Amino acid sequence: MPEPLRLIKKYPNRRLYDTKTSAYITLSDVKDLVLARENFNVLDAKTGEDITRAILLQIILEEEAAGVPLFTTDLLAQMIRFYGHAMQGMLGKYLETNIKSFVDFQKKLQDQSQLLYGESSSQAQNDMWSQFMNFQGPAMQTMMSTYMEHSKKMLHQMQDQLKTQTRTLFTTIQIPGFPTDPVKPPKDAEK
Repeated sequence: MPEPLRLIKKYPNRRLYDTKTSAYITLSDVKDLVLARENFNVLDAKTGEDITRAILLQIILEEEAAGVPLFTTDLLAQMIRFYGHAMQGMLGKYLETNIKSFVDFQKKLQDQSQLLYGESSSQAQNDMWSQFMNFQGPAMQTMMSTYMEHSKKMLHQMQDQLKTQTRTLFTTIQIPGFPTDPVKPPKDAEK
């Protein structure tokens, strides 16, 4: 039986309260819950509104400011441009699917490493992982190429879907001088 969803309440004083442990926690503790793959929701204690996404974005913001950023300025600007755009929903799904594919790829590499080297201490495992990566260059390139090809196919599918939706939209609107069926040329053009 799965554990019930962990509930964290955020109070107006900006403090986070973990109802499971009956203790106040920090944003760092919430990050640890994410890393431990624990399912939780963060609710505004006053309104009851689900603010989990806002807390996760706050963690990302702190991580971006603290060390080597994951997102470039150009990437962030491109993402901002998608808000309010017809492709906004598709981009979210595209990013989610690609991150899932990348995580699956990473898991396969870790599983392969454990098969080759077995279980051991974390330092020894890190050393073995480095050795494994050095010897698996061609295999890594193949796996990354497959990942990139999958990503490229997904992007093409999104583009095709957008074209189809656009054609469907514009074939329902009759514009004088333009054919209503995009496949058939107007009768004037056949002469």
